[in-house]
Amino acid sequence: MSRLTIINSPLRGIVPPMITPLNSDGSLDAVSVQKLIEHLIDGGVHGIFIHGTTGEFSGLSYSIRRELISLTCEQVAGRVPVLVGITDVSIEESIALADYAKEAGADAVVAAPPFYITIDQSEMYSYFKQLADGISIPMFLYNMPSHTKLIIEMDTVVKLSSHERIIGLKDSSAHGVYFQSLCHAFRDQPDFVLMVGPEEMMAETVLMGSHGGVCGGANLFPEVYVALYKAAVKRDFDKIKEYQAVVMEISTKIYQVGGYKSSYMKGLKTAMSFKGLCQAQFASPLYPFSEEEVEELRKRLIEISNQLELKKV
Repeated sequence: MSRLTIINSPLRGIVPPMITPLNSDGSLDAVSVQKLIEHLIDGGVHGIFIHGTTGEFSGLSYSIRRELISLTCEQVAGRVPVLVGITDVSIEESIALADYAKEAGADAVVAAPPFYITIDQSEMYSYFKQLADGISIPMFLYNMPSHTKLIIEMDTVVKLSSHERIIGLKDSSAHGVYFQSLCHAFRDQPDFVLMVGPEEMMAETVLMGSHGGVCGGANLFPEVYVALYKAAVKRDFDKIKEYQAVVMEISTKIYQVGGYKSSYMKGLKTAMSFKGLCQAQFASPLYPFSEEEVEELRKRLIEISNQLELKKV
């Protein structure tokens, strides 16, 4: 069986890393979860990834993580694949969450290297092999060096790809040469799924041979990223140029308000709140924008929305 069909449907395209809607008291905003999932599916996404960086997983309690897994799988109801992040510093906790995700109906899990502790590549290989051996659900590797301070080197990825449950990799390194090397290394293994994290790179990596992108902005405008992906698959360079310009507007205007290291997260979630998709509430240590920053973001979002109206995206 192809790795691509281990999950419910072939995994190619746009798989947004879903934000986690929260209430002001830190509890899960279940109504917004349901609304957001329908917004994403109506926008044409090809899968949904919860408990990633954009989902603020590291600031969530385990009870909220499990609640979101159950609610997401129930609401999606098999319409698109559901991927669940299980990254943790404890391998036992990762395995336990993977077991819970499988029981809830998730299609695959996603794991970055254990953060905080410094390990070398032999230890990283051993860790991921032990994790894959301990679960009974397909797993994606997650290369996120800016947050874990570790990189899953290409030779380690190739070695791990022989494991029957390791079906692909999501790369958020923003390192084009690294990703090109992965595409080259797996050129004869098209069923090993390669997805890129930085949405600004999605179209070019699809042209290089990747399977798609895990694009945070698809939470806000799913149809834009789906259209860009389809244009890249078709090699329609006029459309690629048109939609890529919109993606860059989102990147420079929505993700760069206030100059925070967390401006991406603050900007995305706050912009989504303007559209009634969630509340502008964050898991600690993040906190909301000031009133002035909110109004600046509102103006920027209106500008982008007007551009999309003119383009009829």
